[in-house]
Amino acid sequence: MMGTAERHRESGSGAVDGAAAAREIAPQGAAARRPVPRRPAPQGRVAVERESVEHEMAEQRPPLWVEEPARRRRLPDPVRTAAVRAVIIVALTLVQAMVAFLSALAGSWLSFPMVLSSVASTVVATWGVLDVWVTRQVWNQRYGVVSMPSSTARRLRRERRRARRQARAAARGKDRIQGRSGPGQLSHP
Repeated sequence: MMGTAERHRESGSGAVDGAAAAREIAPQGAAARRPVPRRPAPQGRVAVERESVEHEMAEQRPPLWVEEPARRRRLPDPVRTAAVRAVIIVALTLVQAMVAFLSALAGSWLSFPMVLSSVASTVVATWGVLDVWVTRQVWNQRYGVVSMPSSTARRLRRERRRARRQARAAARGKDRIQGRSGPGQLSHP
């Protein structure tokens, strides 16, 4: 059987891979665990050719990942905590229900206590899911619903504010004219 070193010699390349030759020669057992010395990096024309080939291959390869902007905003911390808690509780409840079902099929004494605890766990899981919803509503109410600047509510509020400001300015202007010069007189004395 021909080893790697012999194949390189017969192919005429003359360059023998040091690690491959060391693997061929190394005996099995305790001596095989010794670290294999690494060969030095090629220099000169071979190194330049290798770098250009690696560069071309890297250009042909698609990127490992493409960064995309998030579609939705991240959940607030209290809501995310409640959601994680609810997922864990629901997962444990499902496992418990499955154990109760399988032990009932097997006719085990464990089936009755597992069914009772599954009912209790279902109540707790329902509370956990409702807790996520309530926490989200409370957070939205406390810190405000995110609204876009072009929303209808903001536009209507802005128009009402502008109308009130204009009405106040008109009333002030009318009071100034009447208060300074008396009724019916428009010019200064």
